[in-house]
Amino acid sequence: MGIQQPHGGIWKASGTAHHAQALTAAGLPGLSIHGLRRSFGTLAEWVECPAGVSAQIMGHKPSATAEKHYRVRPLDLLRMWHTKIEAWILNEAGIEQPAEAEARLRVVV
Repeated sequence: MGIQQPHGGIWKASGTAHHAQALTAAGLPGLSIHGLRRSFGTLAEWVECPAGVSAQIMGHKPSATAEKHYRVRPLDLLRMWHTKIEAWILNEAGIEQPAEAEARLRVVV
Protein backbone atom coordinates (compact mmCIF):
# COMPACT_ATOMS: atom_id res chain seq x y z
CA MET A 1 0.00 0.00 0.00
CA GLY A 2 1.36 3.43 -0.81
CA ILE A 3 0.61 7.00 -1.73
CA GLN A 4 0.59 8.08 -5.36
CA GLN A 5 3.20 10.75 -6.11
CA PRO A 6 2.40 13.58 -8.54
CA HIS A 7 5.02 12.27 -11.01
CA GLY A 8 3.67 8.73 -10.99
CA GLY A 9 5.83 6.95 -8.38
CA ILE A 10 4.61 5.39 -5.17
CA TRP A 11 5.75 6.31 -1.64
CA LYS A 12 5.64 3.62 0.98
CA ALA A 13 3.04 4.29 3.64
CA SER A 14 5.76 4.12 6.33
CA GLY A 15 6.71 7.74 5.74
CA THR A 16 10.39 7.09 5.07
CA ALA A 17 10.17 8.78 1.68
CA HIS A 18 8.69 11.90 3.28
CA HIS A 19 11.40 11.78 5.92
CA ALA A 20 14.10 11.56 3.26
CA GLN A 21 12.54 14.47 1.35
CA ALA A 22 12.46 16.62 4.49
CA LEU A 23 16.14 15.86 5.21
CA THR A 24 17.10 16.75 1.65
CA ALA A 25 15.07 19.96 1.68
CA ALA A 26 16.68 21.00 4.99
CA GLY A 27 20.17 20.06 3.79
CA LEU A 28 20.64 17.61 6.66
CA PRO A 29 22.66 14.40 6.59
CA GLY A 30 20.95 11.02 6.60
CA LEU A 31 19.22 10.57 9.95
CA SER A 32 17.07 7.53 10.52
CA ILE A 33 13.70 7.83 12.19
CA HIS A 34 14.91 5.27 14.73
CA GLY A 35 18.01 7.37 15.41
CA LEU A 36 15.85 10.44 16.00
CA ARG A 37 13.66 8.49 18.44
CA ARG A 38 16.74 7.22 20.27
CA SER A 39 18.11 10.77 20.49
CA PHE A 40 14.78 12.08 21.81
CA GLY A 41 14.78 9.46 24.56
CA THR A 42 18.36 10.29 25.52
CA LEU A 43 17.82 14.06 25.46
CA ALA A 44 14.68 13.68 27.60
CA GLU A 45 16.94 12.57 30.45
CA TRP A 46 18.60 16.01 30.52
CA VAL A 47 15.36 17.57 31.79
CA GLU A 48 14.89 14.65 34.22
CA CYS A 49 11.78 13.44 32.42
CA PRO A 50 10.53 10.17 33.97
CA ALA A 51 11.44 7.21 31.73
CA GLY A 52 7.82 6.04 31.55
CA VAL A 53 6.70 9.47 30.34
CA SER A 54 9.31 9.71 27.59
CA ALA A 55 8.53 6.12 26.54
CA GLN A 56 4.82 6.96 26.32
CA ILE A 57 5.51 10.12 24.32
CA MET A 58 7.55 7.99 21.89
CA GLY A 59 4.65 5.54 21.57
CA HIS A 60 6.13 2.57 23.44
CA LYS A 61 3.79 0.13 25.12
CA PRO A 62 4.03 -0.03 28.92
CA SER A 63 6.53 -2.70 29.95
CA ALA A 64 6.12 -3.04 33.72
CA THR A 65 3.01 -3.99 35.69
CA ALA A 66 2.96 -0.57 37.39
CA GLU A 67 3.07 1.16 34.01
CA LYS A 68 0.26 -1.02 32.67
CA HIS A 69 -2.13 -0.85 35.60
CA TYR A 70 -1.26 1.94 38.02
CA ARG A 71 0.05 4.89 36.02
CA VAL A 72 -2.54 7.13 34.43
CA ARG A 73 -1.01 10.04 32.57
CA PRO A 74 -3.40 12.65 31.23
CA LEU A 75 -2.53 14.26 27.94
CA ASP A 76 -1.78 17.56 29.72
CA LEU A 77 0.96 15.85 31.75
CA LEU A 78 2.54 14.40 28.60
CA ARG A 79 2.26 17.82 26.92
CA MET A 80 3.99 19.48 29.89
CA TRP A 81 6.98 17.12 29.66
CA HIS A 82 7.10 17.29 25.86
CA THR A 83 7.18 21.10 26.08
CA LYS A 84 10.05 20.97 28.61
CA ILE A 85 12.04 18.58 26.41
CA GLU A 86 11.40 20.68 23.29
CA ALA A 87 12.37 23.91 25.08
CA TRP A 88 15.63 22.37 26.31
CA ILE A 89 16.54 21.03 22.84
CA LEU A 90 15.79 24.38 21.17
CA ASN A 91 17.74 26.27 23.84
CA GLU A 92 20.78 24.00 23.45
CA ALA A 93 20.61 24.43 19.66
CA GLY A 94 20.46 28.22 20.04
CA ILE A 95 17.05 28.38 18.35
CA GLU A 96 14.64 31.09 19.50
CA GLN A 97 11.57 29.54 21.03
CA PRO A 98 8.12 30.59 19.80
CA ALA A 99 6.06 32.82 22.07
CA GLU A 100 3.28 31.13 24.01
CA ALA A 101 0.59 32.66 21.79
CA GLU A 102 2.35 31.40 18.64
CA ALA A 103 2.77 27.89 20.05
CA ARG A 104 -0.95 27.11 20.20
CA LEU A 105 -2.73 25.14 17.50
CA ARG A 106 -4.91 27.22 15.27
CA VAL A 107 -7.30 26.68 12.38
CA VAL A 108 -5.86 27.63 9.00
CA VAL A 109 -8.43 28.40 6.32
